Amino acid sequence: MDAIRNTVLEAWMTEHGYSSNSLADAVNRAVEQLTGHLGGLDGSSVRAWKAGRVTWPKSVTRNALEVVTGLPAVALGFVPRGRPSPTPAPSQQEEPDMKRRTLVGGIAAAAAAAATPGTASPRRIGMSDVNRLNKRFAEIIASDHRHGGQPGIEERAAALADEALNLQNAGSATQRVRSSLYASGAAFRSSAMWAAIDGRRYDIAKAHMREAQALAEMSGDQAIKFRIWSHAGTMYRHMGRPADAFAANDVARNLHLTRRDPLFASLGLARQGAIHGTAQKRTGTHRAFEQAQDAMLRADPADHRPVWLLAFYDQAELDSLALSAYLALGDYPTAEYHAHRCLSSLRPHMVRSRAITTTRLAHALLAQGAAEAATATAMKVPADAATRHARVSRMLQEFGAALRATAPRSTTVQTWTEHTTSWRTAA
Repeated sequence: MDAIRNTVLEAWMTEHGYSSNSLADAVNRAVEQLTGHLGGLDGSSVRAWKAGRVTWPKSVTRNALEVVTGLPAVALGFVPRGRPSPTPAPSQQEEPDMKRRTLVGGIAAAAAAAATPGTASPRRIGMSDVNRLNKRFAEIIASDHRHGGQPGIEERAAALADEALNLQNAGSATQRVRSSLYASGAAFRSSAMWAAIDGRRYDIAKAHMREAQALAEMSGDQAIKFRIWSHAGTMYRHMGRPADAFAANDVARNLHLTRRDPLFASLGLARQGAIHGTAQKRTGTHRAFEQAQDAMLRADPADHRPVWLLAFYDQAELDSLALSAYLALGDYPTAEYHAHRCLSSLRPHMVRSRAITTTRLAHALLAQGAAEAATATAMKVPADAATRHARVSRMLQEFGAALRATAPRSTTVQTWTEHTTSWRTAA
């Protein structure tokens, strides 16, 4: 007898935006939450469910699937062993779209009735609500790349995190939606943390970090856990605490996500290399960046990744981190090399990154005795970044002090002094 397709499961997947592969991944993560071991499903496993070749998955898999969907297995079209499979109605072949709508409506009604028997159905929170929040999050990320470190960006990201949490209490939702809301809240809070780090407001950054870590644990999302701990490593590096930076970055690098996706591994290694530079560990720096480059070359550009990672991590960012590391080590020719590589491949919207890289290049040139070239380079930094971005302002102040110490009473110093005066006037 031919297998009967599980059209109920297909309808649920269509409604909630799951492919066979993404549902397999979600169930695998739920299995890990239940048992401590990542599940072993793949897209072919889910396709077997949809095709009716598997009518009653194993108990652990069923439990995990129920966690993801918020529905019992029988409500998803699965049939317990020993119970006859339903006979498809004649209209199944003739009117598939109508059948699907009927099934989806029946599932939603059954779930709402189970949640609140005898009362009106509560608001249903869905992935469309999460997606609306994430769209606004993308706008915050774009603003961060233009301006960076501004309290306004931090406040907007924190407010969006609160909004995601408030949505948790606004109605009923599947486990997948709730996990996505926690993950989004963690991502938003992590962006607030990064804005505070970029603005050198470290005590505030730590407060954001603690909230982001709690939300990330509730979401079970490996990618956002990586982001938060990796940010923590960067924060401690900027604070001059390399031991804490190594410890935090190691938490990110030891997540199994880095073994599945070479691009996450590459970012973890590149930030590890930057910490090695701060710690004056030349061999570790060189090795980490070699490994980071190798991992980046192995990464498949077509793989699905979160928007925050795709928005900034590429070859230019790897070279930017290498530039920072080799500057800290005092290897100025290598730092200059990575600065030019970074500037040649930076995407146009990375305004903040371009200002930071240009300032670091000026430092590398000045340290090699090229005062005029260094000053001309530093003068390319836009006035807005020079006066409003805390990190850039500090680095330019340090550049001016080094220039005056290197070439006192020179025309180059005079040129730089006049230029910085025009910045203050413009501000």
